[in-house]
Amino acid sequence: MIFDVHSHYWEYPRDFDDDFRRQATRARAGQEVDLTVRFDDYRRTAPADVITIVFGGKARLSGLWVDDAEIARYVAQHPQQLIGFLSVDPTQPNWQQELEYGHQELGLCGVKLMSMYAGFRPSDPLLDPLWEYTSRHGLPVLLHTGTTFISQAPLEQTLPRHLDDVAIRFPEQRIIMAHLGHPFEGECVAVIRKHPHVYADVSALHYRPFQLYHSLMLVQEYGVWNKLLFGTDYPFTTVNASIAGLRSLNEMLEGTSLPRLCVEQIEHLISRNPLPLLNLTRPDTCS
Repeated sequence: MIFDVHSHYWEYPRDFDDDFRRQATRARAGQEVDLTVRFDDYRRTAPADVITIVFGGKARLSGLWVDDAEIARYVAQHPQQLIGFLSVDPTQPNWQQELEYGHQELGLCGVKLMSMYAGFRPSDPLLDPLWEYTSRHGLPVLLHTGTTFISQAPLEQTLPRHLDDVAIRFPEQRIIMAHLGHPFEGECVAVIRKHPHVYADVSALHYRPFQLYHSLMLVQEYGVWNKLLFGTDYPFTTVNASIAGLRSLNEMLEGTSLPRLCVEQIEHLISRNPLPLLNLTRPDTCS
């Protein structure tokens, strides 16, 4: 069984403003990325037994806003395959009420934060009510960490080091840093090594294979393979493409004396069940 901890749902282009769409052309060499989400397309590019965490996103600064009710509706259409996360933008009014409503009324099982895209630092004391709530209720929090194509999104606010402070103050909080924090992988590895309940996903990295090889070699040298979770970042890429990308990394080393990534650890990463690690249960059983 495959578990994808990082996929999106939104209505494209409805949930994005024109500025976001224009800047998104930087993501793939000057071409507008088709961000349309279709569950049938997702399932055709994945093993039949995949279980997937899905979320939208809220970041007024960057021009993205997906209502949590849309996520709940999407999950309800595919209750055996999907686990829904809510999202909040703490720079906007009523975010604490949205947090409670998404969890208690909509039944969403975790939180997705877009610190850089929304313009806040996750370690800011103003967010303590969020971390207190998610820790008290055992809700995992996945945060975008690393690079972006949006010019007004401050890179400083996405640095993995800010989650170190959160994990020190909220040691039972389950945290996932998306994209292994790239290009700040070294910082990400240092943080996940320190804290038992802080993890990183490898979503949207396989199409930069040499960078991913170096990142995973850092993971291997620090001995933190067990802190990595499989994810895709669909619709930016797919489950099958992500698995194939991971499995082919050593192939580009043929004819060199560069060290190889452990094939067994790559397979463990692909097949790892993250639900017990994140205080989650199988789909359709969240409360």
